[in-house]
Amino acid sequence: MRVLGIDPGTRHLGWGVLDREGTRIAHVAHGVIHTNLDGTLAERLVEIDTALQQVVADHAPDVAAVEGLFFAKDAQAAAKLGHARGVILLRLARAGLPIHEYAPALVKRTVTGRGAAEKSQVALVVTAVLRLAAPPPADAADALAIALAHLSVASFAAAIAGKVPPRGPPPALAAARRARPPR
Repeated sequence: MRVLGIDPGTRHLGWGVLDREGTRIAHVAHGVIHTNLDGTLAERLVEIDTALQQVVADHAPDVAAVEGLFFAKDAQAAAKLGHARGVILLRLARAGLPIHEYAPALVKRTVTGRGAAEKSQVALVVTAVLRLAAPPPADAADALAIALAHLSVASFAAAIAGKVPPRGPPPALAAARRARPPR
């Protein structure tokens, strides 16, 4: 499985590509799409679309993982981020990729063990797990963390889907036990 992780942004958009074969995870590539800060929002969105189209063409991912929305104090910044996410989701959908979204706290918790981890902690863990020579730029590190989180969640989902036998009593028996009055 090849996963493209994306950390959305209208100024700097991080992306990272990882391969998983069995239990082995390999770093393929990462980068940051820097938009022209002097351009209008519409012009930056076009830049994002064009550059992301090239990333998808160059790396041919099987699936995409995108950081989900979070509540920001600045409504205008949140709206701009929403526009960028819309362009990203549209580009990925047009490429025919399955898209998965993950909350920032879930990504941090999955990668570092703490949902409130600092960006520097995320970058250090990503660097160590992927055996990179140096920490990637913050936006690219976040994108790689999103890809790692997807691989972790996908593995767990596969286990739940029947590849691992369930533990405990059958669901009907468990429900019956819960419905009994206490002794």
